[in-house]
Amino acid sequence: MKIINVRDAIGVTLCHDITKIVPGEFKGAAFRKGHVIREEDIEELLSLGKDHIYIWDDNENLLHENEAAEELFNMSAGEGTVAAEAKEGKIEIFADIDGLLKIDVDKLIELNSIEEVILSTIRNNTVVKKGDKIAATKVIPLAIKKEKLIEAKNLLKEKIIKVVPIKAKKIAIVTTGNEVFYGRIKDASRATISKKVEKYNCEIIGQSILPDDKDKIQEAIKEWINKGAELILCTGGMSVDADDVTPKAIKEVAGEIISYGTPIFPGAMFLVSYKEEIPVLGLPGGVIFSKSTTFDVFLPRILAGEKLTKKEIAKYSHGGLIITSEYL
Repeated sequence: MKIINVRDAIGVTLCHDITKIVPGEFKGAAFRKGHVIREEDIEELLSLGKDHIYIWDDNENLLHENEAAEELFNMSAGEGTVAAEAKEGKIEIFADIDGLLKIDVDKLIELNSIEEVILSTIRNNTVVKKGDKIAATKVIPLAIKKEKLIEAKNLLKEKIIKVVPIKAKKIAIVTTGNEVFYGRIKDASRATISKKVEKYNCEIIGQSILPDDKDKIQEAIKEWINKGAELILCTGGMSVDADDVTPKAIKEVAGEIISYGTPIFPGAMFLVSYKEEIPVLGLPGGVIFSKSTTFDVFLPRILAGEKLTKKEIAKYSHGGLIITSEYL
């Protein structure tokens, strides 16, 4: 890049956008890349603090900021994403479908450790709508060394940002507890669960209300799977009381429990297991009376086809104290 006095720039073609900011009113390009500077532009450029401007000095080892931002988008963003036009060396990235945002956070951090390269995103595993802004990428200088982009490309062997569709499932509820079975209290789980799953267009195909009987709970889970349920939600009997046998029943059906207890409050006594590919979840009582719980955090990931692991669940120990609806 070469620097010249703006008063000597009449007839020169701008090689980058010139930003204008009016507090509370406007922030954007006053002059766009490719604009040929006219005599009447000089006072405006001076008012923007541009006593000097850069002009492009062809160098095969450098890449213009806009082209560099486009390369960063192309190498980092995958399915379900779309980019806006590069402006002022920045590209904003949007969801191209409704779905769940997936980000390789470790690779994202490594990428941002490369000098002069920026890729910023919203939180991983956020449910997004088509058109939502999910990320933005930028390089710091007006022209960046191509070796920086080569370094980034070598790091990103695969796309690290994508939006995957959330698919509706057929859901069966298995509710346990002598107090509900014998009519001592009214079941509140179905109404609560219905509100949470209907926004994902899921269908509740039925509910079993059972006493605290391990064998009957097992039979109900198996029966609903045979009837086509794609997700089993077990409510009640999830504490460590002597009468609560639901976790034992789930384990004997599924064969393995991925996690019983999650580092998320409210909803810590959440249970995750799978009968082959079908998720069988144990929902703690907190799901009924708390607005946001573990169930709200994991439901979209399960509907997006993820098979949760113990490690993925453990990651929520950082940020797992739900005091707002930041996950939703």
